[in-house]
Amino acid sequence: MTKRELVRKVLNGEATQITPSCFSLHFPQEDKFGERTIKAHLQFFKDTDTDIIKIMNENAFPANPGVYSAVDFKRLRVQDSNSAFVQNQVDLVKAILDKADSDKYPMCTIQGVIASLGHSMRPQYQPLSEIRALQCQCYRENPQILKDAVSRVTESLCYLVRAVIEAGCESIFYAVLGGEKDCFTREEAEDIQAPFDKAVMEAAKVAGGKVILHLCKTNLDFERFTSYAPYIDGINWGVYENSIPLEEGIKLFPGKTILGGLEHRSGVIKDGSIEEIKAEVHSLRQKMKGYPFILGADCTLATDQDRNKIKAAVEAARDIL
Repeated sequence: MTKRELVRKVLNGEATQITPSCFSLHFPQEDKFGERTIKAHLQFFKDTDTDIIKIMNENAFPANPGVYSAVDFKRLRVQDSNSAFVQNQVDLVKAILDKADSDKYPMCTIQGVIASLGHSMRPQYQPLSEIRALQCQCYRENPQILKDAVSRVTESLCYLVRAVIEAGCESIFYAVLGGEKDCFTREEAEDIQAPFDKAVMEAAKVAGGKVILHLCKTNLDFERFTSYAPYIDGINWGVYENSIPLEEGIKLFPGKTILGGLEHRSGVIKDGSIEEIKAEVHSLRQKMKGYPFILGADCTLATDQDRNKIKAAVEAARDIL
């Protein structure tokens, strides 16, 4: 069975004897675009031998300078399939998959609707807390204007997910922000976020792709995302930064593949020895025995993460226990 076939089985909800793995990191600034990012991805895949080749996405939604109130979001325009926003990522996907190991399972990172709306506010606003606070303020000031803007972002992301799946990715890693308890309330999120996230995920499914939902940042309201379950095949979240154990994900998202298990910026993957990493991976696999499970981390690893340690975790996931 190839690595690609193994991942397909797990994303179809099957428990397997060996465990596939998926790790990623943000490359240094000089390696985020162009030919350098193609080489950086391929070297990372070679160094770590992960079963899933997760293609990063630094092609952010275009900036909308001068956002001070809700009305300023009216300037946002749909980025269609011919836009640089879509084509730059498609070109990256094609270039990487043309040279990558075809034995492995291809996945593309897609930033969610609230995250992409936040990207449109840069570089004027930088800290995430500042971006999120202004989004909430503008929504409460004029909900319809913000919903119209998010609708255009959603249409753009639908073009993007369809294009990257057509380009060869079998799934998307859908990175959702905005689920922090001190951001939108649950009721507000049901209006300004959930329907739009679901539309993007549904577009991926209709295009023939799988969806892994990624939830990060601290103070996460995990339960508000249970309504996303019909649109996803797997889920990954901040287990350690939010103290939400793997067992909680199994309970709230029954039948869905769980991706994760390791801390992303501390713990054994950062500070442990090779033997300690192997022992932790074996322990995680025993805990997840009988459930569809992909070994990974809470979120992206540190840019300077020791890749030998990642490879040790990947290899331990393949041991017959």
